[in-house]
Amino acid sequence: MSFWKIILLISALTASVISNADRIKDLTEVAGVRSNSLVGFGLVVGLQGTGDGKDLPITAQALKTTLSGLGVSVDGPVSDFDLGDQMASLAAQNAKKELKLENVASVMITAELPPFAKPGQRIDINVAAIGVAESLRGGTLVLTQLRGVDGETYALAQGALTITGVSSSAAGSSVQIGVPTAGRIPNGATVERRVPTPFDTSDHIVLNMREGDFSTAYAVTTAVNKSFGAGTAHAIDGVSVAIKAPMDSSQRVAFLSMIENLDVVPGEAPARVVINSRTGTAVINRNVRVTAVAVTHGTISVSISATNEISQPAPFSDGETTAVQNADIVVSEDNNPMFLFQPGVDLREIVDAVNQVGASPSALIAILEALKSSGSLRAEVVII
Repeated sequence: MSFWKIILLISALTASVISNADRIKDLTEVAGVRSNSLVGFGLVVGLQGTGDGKDLPITAQALKTTLSGLGVSVDGPVSDFDLGDQMASLAAQNAKKELKLENVASVMITAELPPFAKPGQRIDINVAAIGVAESLRGGTLVLTQLRGVDGETYALAQGALTITGVSSSAAGSSVQIGVPTAGRIPNGATVERRVPTPFDTSDHIVLNMREGDFSTAYAVTTAVNKSFGAGTAHAIDGVSVAIKAPMDSSQRVAFLSMIENLDVVPGEAPARVVINSRTGTAVINRNVRVTAVAVTHGTISVSISATNEISQPAPFSDGETTAVQNADIVVSEDNNPMFLFQPGVDLREIVDAVNQVGASPSALIAILEALKSSGSLRAEVVII
């Protein structure tokens, strides 16, 4: 074999290995570097009569609290829930001064605070009605605090909503496209507090596998030690790998950037069959094997047809005309052939055998469940 043929063969083998490799950043996450969920309660104003109205007392309460915080005194009741014993006198006095709660809606605001977010940066927020509001289209969110699980305020949200859903009704008919009671505000919140992370304080960086696997953890450890020297990384378990990192923040960022772009070949996923019984979907990965087994599957159908007839009495008799219902019941069964799985068949052979007998998705699911029950399916069955 000539020199150039050897070079081409080595290149082809290397390319095949690299094609199955993934970057470490696609397989792992840095421990402690994650987003944090924020939540808040607020009011959306400026609606066109599609708000909560007087049907939700917390909307009136929140509006009075908001106005009081702005130095606005609301005299008299805002809604019927606030009238109490003063209903008779105050209702007439404030009839023309009552606030239009039909233009206000109570909402919940959620957001994700990205890792390393600094005060002054802006993040997207989601807004959803929690009351009886029909639509949030055209509304504006009033300044709202977004809190973390520790109760601290990490961002302030405010702005005009973007609603993609629409609904309309007339003459007893209605049409709705999307969800008009939920929307987003791009860059609708300003970060006010930074979440501390252990990234710049610990002497180690810990990488967590997205899918726990001892083979993948070993491959990541080997790749890091091969590039940066033995002892740089060590596997803690099948999920985590600890890596010694420089203490200087700039050097640490550069070091992690190089590690993230290393290529490794992850471990093979365990044999697994995922079944969604609601949609009739079955997903089989490449490692599924079946031992020697014979399978037959048929569908039994029952057809019932009813015919209505009239029974007439004999002439000059005392009988009466009677309605009689006759039913014909037919039971049929498909004559599907039996197919045989040889020991150790792979995914392609399973699919070909099932397709040859014309099994439907629901029939395939039934066959896979029966194979698992018989002990012939060498795979984990996950039903979602």
